[in-house]
Order: sequence, then C-alpha cells, then structure tokens
Amino acid sequence: MTKVGLSKLQLSELIQVHSIGYRLQDVKVNFGYDLKIEAPTVSIEAKQGEILSISRWIAEVLSSEKIAEVQDMDMIVALKQAVMKENVQGDFDLSTLEPDFYIKLNSFTQRLPKEDRDKIESMLNSLIRKRQGKIIRLADSSKLTSDLAKKLTIEERTLFEYIHNNSLEFKEQILGDKS
Repeated sequence: MTKVGLSKLQLSELIQVHSIGYRLQDVKVNFGYDLKIEAPTVSIEAKQGEILSISRWIAEVLSSEKIAEVQDMDMIVALKQAVMKENVQGDFDLSTLEPDFYIKLNSFTQRLPKEDRDKIESMLNSLIRKRQGKIIRLADSSKLTSDLAKKLTIEERTLFEYIHNNSLEFKEQILGDKS
C-alpha cells in the first residue's frame, strides 16, 4: 500500500474513533413529548418541555424522530468566528481550533437542510484553504511543537505530520542522507 493510501486510511480511522467519542458525550436535549425509555444500558424519563443531558447518539436518534430538540452550540457561529480569527492571525500564525472542531461541524451540518449546508461549505472551504496553506509552510520548516499541536484539530495534526515526514524524505532524496 502506498504512503498516501495508508495515510488516508489512518486519517479516516482517526476521525471515526474521535467521532464515536464525540457521540458518546452528553448534550442537553429539550423534550417535545413525555418519554420513558428503559433499556439495559439506557434509562430516560422526561416530561414535555423538560431539558436533560443525555448521550449525543441518543439525542440524535430522538431528534431525527422529532421527539426532542438538541440544545447544541451553533456551529455556524463557531465557523464564522474561526474564519474571522484565522484571517486576523495573518499568513503565518494559526488560530486555535478545538481538536474535534471539524467533527462537531460535520455533525451539526448533517442536521441542516441541504441549502444551509451549501452555504456552510463555502465558509468551511475558505477556512480549510487558509489553514492548510499555513500548515504546509509550518510542516515544511519545523517539527510539531506542543504549542502548535494545541492549535490544530486532530485531522490537521495528521496532515502536519504527513507533510513534515514527506518533506524530510524528499529533502533526503535530493540531498542524500546526512546522518
């Protein structure tokens, strides 16, 4: 398997693992109906209008059935703020994004109508292009420091390492192994 294929597989597995972790976190839910669920690992009893914290995966199921409404952070606002912060940072310094920012954004947008998703995609592409350019420059010139790692999402850390390692390998091929 090529390095590109292996890296893509590793990234998709990494995203999948972090997505599972994200979906296991609690989120506040406003119930639209009285509800009682008893299962071996889940027990929920709620009245109409009540707000409870439950696992996100359960909240997503209840929301898709129009039984409850997820009281989640508005990721459109978070995306707009991220784009603005990234533009303020200039061409060489990265703003800080939460490690699961893209996972949260993807989960949020999946619940939106198609036309709203299209609007968000344009903003997201702008953010990705800006950050990707900065990450490429940084990864080509230095190792991943702990300060820089704190600013990157899990996907961006993988990209950074991939570019850094391939850049080093390229330089070794051209210059010869100096070790």
